[in-house]
Amino acid sequence: MTSRRAAIAALSAAAFPVLAAELPSTRSEPLVVTVTRFEDRHTDKPVNLSVISSEHIRASSAKTVPDLLAEQAGITLHDLFGNNAASASVDLRGFGATGTQNTLILVDGRRVADIDLSGVQWSAVPLSAIERIEIVRGGASVLYGEGATGGVINIITRSPAAGSRALTVRGSAGSYHMREGLLHGSLGGPSAGISVLASHLESGGYRDNNRNRQTNALADLRWSGALGDVALKLGTDNQGIRLPGARTVQPSAGVDQLATDRRGAQTPLDWAQRTGNRALFDWRADAPFGELHVGAGWRDKSQRSYFDFGGFPDYREIDLDVWSLTPRIKVNLPVFGRANTLVLGVDWYRWDYGRRTSNAPENVGAPVNAIDARQDTIGVYALDTVRVTEQLSLSAGARRERLRIDATDVFDPAAPGATPFGSAAASGSQRRYERAYELGARYQVSAIAALMAKTTRSYRFANVDEIYEFSPSFTNQFQFLEPQTARSHEVGIEAARGTLGARANVFVMDVQNEIHLDPFSAGVGNRNLPPTRRRGIELELSANPWTPLRLNAAYTYIDARFKEGTLAGSAFGSSIAGKTVPLVPRHKVNLNASWDFTAATRLSAAASYVGEQYMDNDEPNSLGVRIPAYTLVDLKLTHRRGAWLFAAALNNVLGEKYYNYAVRSQFVADRYNAYPLPETNGTISVEYRFE
Repeated sequence: MTSRRAAIAALSAAAFPVLAAELPSTRSEPLVVTVTRFEDRHTDKPVNLSVISSEHIRASSAKTVPDLLAEQAGITLHDLFGNNAASASVDLRGFGATGTQNTLILVDGRRVADIDLSGVQWSAVPLSAIERIEIVRGGASVLYGEGATGGVINIITRSPAAGSRALTVRGSAGSYHMREGLLHGSLGGPSAGISVLASHLESGGYRDNNRNRQTNALADLRWSGALGDVALKLGTDNQGIRLPGARTVQPSAGVDQLATDRRGAQTPLDWAQRTGNRALFDWRADAPFGELHVGAGWRDKSQRSYFDFGGFPDYREIDLDVWSLTPRIKVNLPVFGRANTLVLGVDWYRWDYGRRTSNAPENVGAPVNAIDARQDTIGVYALDTVRVTEQLSLSAGARRERLRIDATDVFDPAAPGATPFGSAAASGSQRRYERAYELGARYQVSAIAALMAKTTRSYRFANVDEIYEFSPSFTNQFQFLEPQTARSHEVGIEAARGTLGARANVFVMDVQNEIHLDPFSAGVGNRNLPPTRRRGIELELSANPWTPLRLNAAYTYIDARFKEGTLAGSAFGSSIAGKTVPLVPRHKVNLNASWDFTAATRLSAAASYVGEQYMDNDEPNSLGVRIPAYTLVDLKLTHRRGAWLFAAALNNVLGEKYYNYAVRSQFVADRYNAYPLPETNGTISVEYRFE
């Protein structure tokens, strides 16, 4: 039934956070690093960009990065438990269940996606450690390679600023036995600086069996001299979380756990544990031709998870090592006297992946199955931007990337927990080449308005968790899939005058060979879906009508549909032509306001409406029940008194009983599993800053 999809989703709790070391801006005037992968202004680039500033982050009532992102146009949040974003995913431009694989998340310019389905560990990126967040919507595979089909979200963390000598201590407490402590220190001189951050959080969670413990420690060291700028980032993290499973609804059997036991646990024995370490190095230098940047990094991830599966336990140990090298140059090369910038670069990544499965932690030394995989990708790219006139800029770019993956599986029939039906997948390998391109134009209509148009081709490769599946005879096998490709086109306008700003964009995206779980065919595996099309409108408005008051509004419309095709083996209707892609709300509205009613006191409010969605696994749109629309209202009050900062937040003020992820059974026509999220809850915090 649906437990396999739920288990995969729950594994996101064991993800490893990558806090990478590509140099963020430390200047007083923010520069955008996402657009060209160098510090650069975006005002002459054909790009749909939003920036969440540090001021906006401080004013927001959001408690986690996904909560903050969900306030933006085009971004949808799916969360299993609502416990410090431990099992949350964000989806840019309507990919639904595969939003995590099609929205590329960066921290300080470095990708955080791995070759499994564990997702991004958002709780390892505290809001207090973030300087700003850059959001580029639309295909971005030229600069960033595979997985950037919906767009790129780049989280820029704080760096030690020259002259800084500060230490911040904060303690927080909240609903569901939440306790958090944070320590952040920064020391910076004219040519060197260091910042450190340590945090620890514990929470009982809204649901039964959802206790969460998260510890993070980060260090950022910077040095500038005649040979350039050097940055070194070190970090470690540790998370342990209990997994409550879903709430089941089946009207034909009189079952509705959402109504009778909303906060109960279906899986009281399930849990996950994750630890990780990283060391990343960056060097940036000015050159006669422009700028040179070299990044290198290593990190590891160790995941342990246990799923009882009703007395048929599954214990997994996953270990992953990642190496990366990302050199690039920016060349200032005028063309016929016009400003012209050429960016050239190479991205090399290698992942070493190992997974051991057993029936209990004490037996994993003799695993039932031992899966090992090595994946290498190397991509070469170029992006050129020329200012044709003072009003018109054109850009063109291309990328070619090679994927190489080799995988083996060993089955031990004598191992504890092995069954007569066990098997090993035959060793397999895959070699694929993919390409990306983009063409764009930006025209400054007037001093306050600009038009933008862009067309792109992007792609995505299947990861290890997506290729290791069952055959129709239920034997293990590696199911290598074709790369997913997408072509997108968009036009937009942005305008700003005084304290008023607005942006509007219209896009259409056609996806071929979309990689997706196929629970309906014989056996359980993945497949390349029939063609899909996504059409949408994104509207943003910001205003500061008078100094103490700031307003922001966003509206998103997305129509995501299958253009043609069937799902072989589905018991609930095989034709999906014209059907809506699951987990994609058609309408989303966000309203945010902050009011400084004194120089030291601020009240912030946020309201969001998310329209109804088809459930995961309901590609035929035949269940007859959808994830209901919901409205959330959050409030936050802050007051500063000298070096002290006091804050109180109330989330889901209206007490909405909602959920934003549910999955349909593939065997019982009216059965589905939902993951209820917290009702009204609050947090208080006290912070002191030593200068």
